[in-house]
Parts: sequence; structure tokens; C-alpha cells
Amino acid sequence: MSRWRRRPTGIGARLLVFNALLVFMPAAGVLFLDTYERQLLADQERSMVEQGRVLAAALSGRGALRKEDVRHTLEQLRQRSGTRIRVVDGQGEVLADTSLLGPRRAADDEAAPEAPTSVFESWLYRMGSLPIRVVRKLRPPRPPHGSADVYARGGPLLGSEVQAALAGRYGAATRISSGGQRSVTLYSAIPVLDGEASVGAVLVSQSTYRILRALYLVRIDVFRVLLASLAAAVVLSLLLSRTIARPLVRLRNQAEALLDGRGRLHGRFHTPARRDEIGDLARSLEALRARLEAHIRGVEAFASDVSHEFKNPLASIRSASELLAEVEDPGERKRFAAVVEREVARMEHMLSAVSEIGHLDAQGDSEDRERLELRGLVEGLVEAQQLRGGGPVQVRGESAPVFVSASSVRLGRALENLLDNATSFSPEGCAVLVELAREGEDAVVRVLDRGPGIPDEHREKIFARFFSFRPHSEPRAGGLPHTGLGLSIARAVVENAGGRLVATNRADGGACFEVRIPLA
Repeated sequence: MSRWRRRPTGIGARLLVFNALLVFMPAAGVLFLDTYERQLLADQERSMVEQGRVLAAALSGRGALRKEDVRHTLEQLRQRSGTRIRVVDGQGEVLADTSLLGPRRAADDEAAPEAPTSVFESWLYRMGSLPIRVVRKLRPPRPPHGSADVYARGGPLLGSEVQAALAGRYGAATRISSGGQRSVTLYSAIPVLDGEASVGAVLVSQSTYRILRALYLVRIDVFRVLLASLAAAVVLSLLLSRTIARPLVRLRNQAEALLDGRGRLHGRFHTPARRDEIGDLARSLEALRARLEAHIRGVEAFASDVSHEFKNPLASIRSASELLAEVEDPGERKRFAAVVEREVARMEHMLSAVSEIGHLDAQGDSEDRERLELRGLVEGLVEAQQLRGGGPVQVRGESAPVFVSASSVRLGRALENLLDNATSFSPEGCAVLVELAREGEDAVVRVLDRGPGIPDEHREKIFARFFSFRPHSEPRAGGLPHTGLGLSIARAVVENAGGRLVATNRADGGACFEVRIPLA
């Protein structure tokens, strides 16, 4: 087995990679949740700051803060805020705390509740959060956070953000929450002013646990969808591999087994009943194989016919040469020498025709073409035939220029063969008629004679190579015998020019050869 066949880079593998990419590309949007998380935290901080500023504005301008006034103000805000708000005096002592007003909560915002193990410690969450953890590790390290436990020991609240607020500036801090689930608590401190002096601070804090937990649940849901999509992609890839890659592999194997050790066609393409592109490809390959096999058989038959046709003149040359060496009579020697010359000329004529046939087969319709005026070409051929002593020929029909796209040499040779054939069959004194016409999108040339016509059983055989039907077997002009290749050459030339050549019988006697070539 060749190396390229062992590589796992077939269509099936590529389909799997492609489908997996289609799954993971939308799943990469999960990484956007990290950006979305930062945006939510920023929005949460702005909301906290606005609440703190409103409360600080309400308490500012009253002189020193009194516990009763602060408590009364916070009681009015208690049901309207989801954050923890504390007000401290100038020494950091807590004057009021929303978590102590009314019924106590089971746990305040800074101590996040225990997270369900099924959410944060399950293998599904760990796999789904792996890209997030990797991306976070690749980012520049963030500044270290403090711990929320700094305010859990009681006493004055003198964190960095509170000290900044007591100094008359806005202060903010981020600390890691204590509790079962590690989350972040945001702190914002806004100064309470009396004139230009800071008499206290409003400390607003809120845990990000609820936001993080909602994002975690979203990540798990997305990862579930990702796993389901990946499974669907694998199944779809296997299905496509079975319906696309495997039939192509079978076609490849059939193509490799098409030739035997001697390079001959052996076997065939099995055409499936499927009606898709692969079925069309298999049927096209089988049609191509059949045409190639027919061509090879035609070439082999032609080679066999050429060999057979050359046997007779070679046998005559050999016999005449042997007798020429034995006889002394000058007349006999002259007669045998004439036989040798005639058979050599016959072989040269056959070799020329065989060479032309081979050239037509090899070149096909790729030969150089030019724009030809058909009437001028026909009249030139008729004039040349008259100069060679051929029979009378009349040209009639279309007088306006008729142009076709073909090789002037090849098409001239084809029409010359048709004229020679018609002249050879026409009785003495009867003219061959050539008609020119323009019919639809075709230029038409008809060569008509007054000969015996063509038997129905030979209507197509006359175009076969080396086939010649001549009841009286008269020689060609110049004494050369007919090779049976003239009509075959004519049809090949016309077909290479995109036209067709057919033979019919005239109603009033004689044969008609009709050439149709598309107009240029």
C-alpha cells in the first residue's frame, strides 16, 4: 500500500475537521462571557457608586453625623437596595449597617453561600471552563486582591477605600469573598462632607457571586450544546464519509484495477443506482472506459487491416523481384519491373493515406482552424481536378459568400476525396453536381453523381477504413488502385471541424454525399 493511502487525510477526516470547526467556532463565543462578566462588574460598581453618592448627598451638610439620623435614612433605603451599605464616622466607627436593620440575613453579601457541587465541581463544568482558565492564564496578571475578612473582625472600618473617603476622595477596593464559593466583593466608599471637611463615609459593598453563578450556569448550558453539536458533527461526518468517501475509494480501486499487467483494459466501473454526483461520476467513468476500449479496439483493428493490406503488394513485389532475377527476356524483365514499380507506388499511396488517418486521430479537433469561404474553396478544387483530366463537374447553389471555421488543407482534402469518388462512379460524359447551400446555422455541400448508388447494407460501411465497394473495380486516375481510405478520411476531417458527413441515394439514380459544417 502506498504511503499516501496510509495517511489519515482523506475526505472523511477532512469532513470531520470541517464539521468540528463549525462547532467550535460558535463555541468560541463562550470566551465573550469573560468580557461580559467584566462589563457586568463595571455596571455593578457604577450602580453601587450611584447609591452611595445619593446617600452621601443626603447626609452631607448636617455637621457631625449622628447615629439616629443615619439609621433613620438607611431604614428608608433598606428595601430599595440589593447592596450592603454602611456609614462610618470620621474615625471609621460604624454608625449604621443595612445588614443589621430589620431581620438578619442568613449570610451577608461578603460571605457568599456555599456553591452546589453539581455546578462548580462537576466534570462538565471543569471541561467547559477549561478555555476560560487557559485564556485567563495567558493574560497579564491582575493586581492582587485583599480578603473580605479584613472587615469580619469587628472594630473600626479603616480599609484603604474608607481612608480615601475620609480624606475627601472616592475610594474603591476589590476583595476575595470568604465562604464556600470563591467570589469577589466590590467596595466603594464615598465621602460625607460638611463644607470642605469629611465627617464620615458611605461604604457600599456587594458580592459578585450571583453574577458569577449565573455565568457559570450559562457556560455549562453552552458546553452541553457544544457536546451535543460535536456528537452530531461526528455522526454527520461518519455518514458523509460512508456516502461520499467510500464510494470514491471504490471508484479509485476500480480505476487502479482497470489495466492488467500488460497495460490492456481489464474490468469495468460498476455504476451504482444512486442519482447524485457520485453516481454521475461513476457512469461518466464507465462511458469513458467504454469509449477508450472501443478506440483501442479500433486502433488494433486498423493496425491489423494495415498489415493485411500491405501483404498483397509486398507479396507481388517479392514474386516479381524473384522472377526478375531469373528471366533473361528483356520484355519479361520490363514487365516484372513495371509490376514492382506499380506495387511500390501503391504502397506509397497507402502509406500516405495511413499517415493522414493517424494524424487525424492524434490531432482530433485541436488542429488549427481558419475562416474559410466555402464557394471559393470548392471552385478551386473543381478547377484543379479539371486540369488533372477529371470528369466534368458543375457547381451551383448559394452565390453569396459562405464562411466556415476549418483547416483549409484538411477540408480541401476531404472535398477532393468526395469529388474523386463521385467522378469514379459517374458514367462517361455525365457531370458530377456540387451544390452549395446555407441551411439554418449550417453550411451545406452536396456532391451528387449518376452512378449505381449505394446498397442499403453498405450505407455506413463505405466510411469504414479499407472498405471499398466497387462492382466493376476500375482503377483511380493515374492508374493507382483505390485504398478504401478516402471516404474515411473525409468523414474524420468533417467531424473534426464540428460537422457531419452522410451518404444517401438520389431518387432519380446515383449517390449523394452531404457535408454539414456550422457557419463561422
